[in-house]
Amino acid sequence: MDNRMNILEKALHLFYEKGYDAIGVQEIADAAGVTKPTLYHYFGSKYGLLQAVAMEGYADLQTGMAEAIQYQGDLQLNLERMTNFYFKFCSSHEAYYRLMMAMMYSAKESDTYKAIRPYMSEITAMMTQLFVSAGDRIGNMRGRQEQYSIVFFGLLNSYMLYWFNKSSKDRPALSEHQAYELVHQFLHGIYV
Repeated sequence: MDNRMNILEKALHLFYEKGYDAIGVQEIADAAGVTKPTLYHYFGSKYGLLQAVAMEGYADLQTGMAEAIQYQGDLQLNLERMTNFYFKFCSSHEAYYRLMMAMMYSAKESDTYKAIRPYMSEITAMMTQLFVSAGDRIGNMRGRQEQYSIVFFGLLNSYMLYWFNKSSKDRPALSEHQAYELVHQFLHGIYV
């Protein structure tokens, strides 16, 4: 592994474990086995490193989401496909996912929020486009596609955070059936 990737990996885990504000550049450099000048050579600053961590993890998420979210003529099946991808991504990228959530809900003017905001906006835009592609004729969307995308993304993230907070032995399987259940709950509510 080259120095750049090593620094990114160590920074991701330190930011995830302790929080961005609690970690110093020297601690990251020590964990990566490099000097501070080497870290600055690759990233310019601690914030530049945070931006690179956010972008690096997002690249895999964006590629998979873009593929899973392509409208196929059946909104429910599309949402299930996207949910299955999200389950797989989050469960195999726990540190990135949990850091992403912490960053997304940090203070509006914080470095962490500023670093993740463009990526979260892009996810919302992609999801909104899925609902736009499904059209106003489905259910009661009537111009509320962005609202539905935000609510659905919130449901997925609430479920993933719930899932991660359970002990390994108590976690329900992240299966196609579980994806179906979540999508069904979203589309039909609790009365069906």
